[in-house]
Amino acid sequence: MATKKTGRTAAAKTAEVKVTETQKADTKAADTKATAAAVKKAETKTAEAKKAEKKPAAKKASKPARKPAAKKEMKVNAYVEYREKQVEDKTIIADVKKAWTKSGGKIGDIKTMDLYIKPEEDAVYYVINGTEKGSVAF
Repeated sequence: MATKKTGRTAAAKTAEVKVTETQKADTKAADTKATAAAVKKAETKTAEAKKAEKKPAAKKASKPARKPAAKKEMKVNAYVEYREKQVEDKTIIADVKKAWTKSGGKIGDIKTMDLYIKPEEDAVYYVINGTEKGSVAF
């Protein structure tokens, strides 16, 4: 019977065995790390579950009620038109405030302002704070 030569030397076989042992050691270390990570993750979940059990149910139910959203103010632009003349409400209010300050009043003193717009008379009559009366041109 003839012997077969594999062409590998003893040094190559030893190196192959060492590589295999190193791979096994690396695999074992990786498995150990993965197992340790899985154990740590499980312990964390268990700890969280215990904390959740310790909290009384009253705290969960005592969440403050959600506040309703604040209502947004509606933006309004008002215009008075008469005989090809158009005047915005803001302009009328500004004119009344000017007249009020010219007569010696202060803007901060105004609590209420009632306006009576009479375009046929070309006038805006006003009553401030229910007592002070006056008029401005339309």
